[in-house]
Amino acid sequence: MSETNQIHSAVTNLYNAYPFPPEPLLDEPPPGYNWRWSWTAAYDFCTGRKPAQQDIRILDAGCGTGVGTEYLVHLNPEASVIGIDISPEALKVAQERCQRSGGADRVTFQEMNVEQAHTLEGQFEMINCVGVLHHLPDPVAGIKALASKLAPGGIMHIFVYGELGRWEVRLMQNAIALLQPNDYQEGVNIGRKLFEILPENNRIVKREKERWALDNQRDACFADMYVHPQEIDYNINTLFDLIKESWLDFVGFSNPQFWQLERLLGDDPKILERAKQLSEREQYRLIESLDPEVTHYEFFLSKPPLIHCDWSDDSEFLSAIPERHPCMEGWESRNLFNADYELVSLSEEEFNLLKAINENREKQHSLREIITEVGGNVSEARSLHKQKLITLTPVNSQ
Repeated sequence: MSETNQIHSAVTNLYNAYPFPPEPLLDEPPPGYNWRWSWTAAYDFCTGRKPAQQDIRILDAGCGTGVGTEYLVHLNPEASVIGIDISPEALKVAQERCQRSGGADRVTFQEMNVEQAHTLEGQFEMINCVGVLHHLPDPVAGIKALASKLAPGGIMHIFVYGELGRWEVRLMQNAIALLQPNDYQEGVNIGRKLFEILPENNRIVKREKERWALDNQRDACFADMYVHPQEIDYNINTLFDLIKESWLDFVGFSNPQFWQLERLLGDDPKILERAKQLSEREQYRLIESLDPEVTHYEFFLSKPPLIHCDWSDDSEFLSAIPERHPCMEGWESRNLFNADYELVSLSEEEFNLLKAINENREKQHSLREIITEVGGNVSEARSLHKQKLITLTPVNSQ
């Protein structure tokens, strides 16, 4: 058996023993939202505008037990979804999960590894690949296979591990492997015993307690973290080397606030200005070097053409067709959570404007028309847009 096949076999065996993620099955749609799994919200993040179509195809590459797949189905009610995974046991859970929550009619599952994705029929407007590429024997082959299936103008959401924030995890992985467990269950037992007997001030123990312990109460999570047979962690330089191999465009990190130089260097204008002379990649490398809590990278890629709307011109902004953002919690209230689960408190004027926009799906009036009808001004509309409470469609695309 080749080394690649040996790795695939080992990974399959792990996830057959511990299907992952081990989230409970529900007899209703999943709670809350993750905007990265909403086609409208993700496309708006990548382009600044609402997508022109909703009846798209979505690929969940490495879907596991279908936790993300279920959200993709329910957050995108007009889309068809395909989930692929290497573990037949995980796929059984994924199928049951979507069946029980009411989304099975728009999702299909196939057993295959990500490197085989190029054999799937057709293309996809949206591809989701969370927590998978770093477990492949050849991540470059995986990202190339996915890129070949992304439709022009499509977007790909990727999550991979970061080496700086997982340094202690890798040390414990190495320690467990050196003790040569016979199977993954024994590996979990050995790992848990090591955490019990190591001194409380041990760096690995302290990191586990402060960062991972709550999730790792479940054996499947502990196994995925500490006894995984294949893991490749990234830093900014190796990450962008991987992205380059895909021949796709880097759109941006989905947690852009972390990657702002001002967050770390804003108290010294001279240092900040010097840092801004660096290339984008060098700026990111500087940020993670100064704040090495990076446990993962979550970002979007796109296949051209992907046209961005910056809405800096007031005339274009006011001519756009607005809709309420699909990802928020607490509506209809002046105090609610936006797409990033940040608490937002609306002024009475903003609240009235958002109510009018919420009723605009059928009317398709422009922002200017709505403001004229209910009052308000462009600054209040821009506040709603900045806080991810509305999406916009350019008038020339109607």
